[in-house]
Amino acid sequence: MKTDKDISRFLSLVLRHEPGKIGIVLDNQGWVAIDTLLSALPFPLERPALEKLVRESDKQRFAISSDGAMIRANQGHSVSVDLGLAASDPPEVLYHGTVEKFLPSILAEGLVKGSRHHVHLSANIETAQKVGDRRGSAIILVVAAQQMVADGHRFFVSDNGVWLTEHVPAPYLTRLPPSA
Repeated sequence: MKTDKDISRFLSLVLRHEPGKIGIVLDNQGWVAIDTLLSALPFPLERPALEKLVRESDKQRFAISSDGAMIRANQGHSVSVDLGLAASDPPEVLYHGTVEKFLPSILAEGLVKGSRHHVHLSANIETAQKVGDRRGSAIILVVAAQQMVADGHRFFVSDNGVWLTEHVPAPYLTRLPPSA
């Protein structure tokens, strides 16, 4: 029996990175019919269990369409999708959680999206801390978001509150002191 965490990880894989792994195809906005997804999964999962997982997930990684027929990941895709997000005005600062081993390249190159569509940022320190803690002892970086906007960068916010941008150049980053 798979745990909710196992199911969530697998759904993240197929809805964000490898839909072909189970033979599904995402539409241009990242949606797939729930019935198609459920029938393609390599393990049994009933629709009520899927809906409960989406509804009760603390990270709100997935969304179900307003008509209840489709599902998609809210962000983090490495496959080509257009989430249809409008540019949004961010708060003065945003946060990014990372670990020591990535700090030298971040301080040299800034935050880069890599194979994803955007760099992911949080509106609060607590969320950034949780993200960083997944890989070790978190280091929290402060992003001068409003200064970036003033300098022509654009931000978007996903349905689950994750702030997104193409790149955060190093001059917009400062390290939050560990005691903060």
